[in-house]
Amino acid sequence: MRVSIQHHTVRKGLLFKTTYHEVHLTVAFTHEEKHIIRQRNLLKTKLVDRRPATAKVDDRDEKFELRVEHLMDGRTDRFLCATPSRAKIYEDNLLAMLGQMKLWLDDNADTADRTVVEF
Repeated sequence: MRVSIQHHTVRKGLLFKTTYHEVHLTVAFTHEEKHIIRQRNLLKTKLVDRRPATAKVDDRDEKFELRVEHLMDGRTDRFLCATPSRAKIYEDNLLAMLGQMKLWLDDNADTADRTVVEF
């Protein structure tokens, strides 16, 4: 798994321009990892609950969650943060989550062997 994270500054708005800090995440899965994800039906698995800086109060949380299917086939996920600090914190959370995801994919590669324990 190869992860690329980039930070960009974006200005949005018609009259009142607001500066946001956008985090771009691209994950390149190996052929084996893609096979594990598809074979074990892990595409719909939720990775991160998040709300972008532009989210309205009444928006549903499910609209913003990051799932495995959003990262497949080299697609870039874009997320808006209000400040550079929040963008860096979000990047740290992404890296921690992706480390866990790598371990999780390795665990899903094979079924468990027989375990014998004596107490």
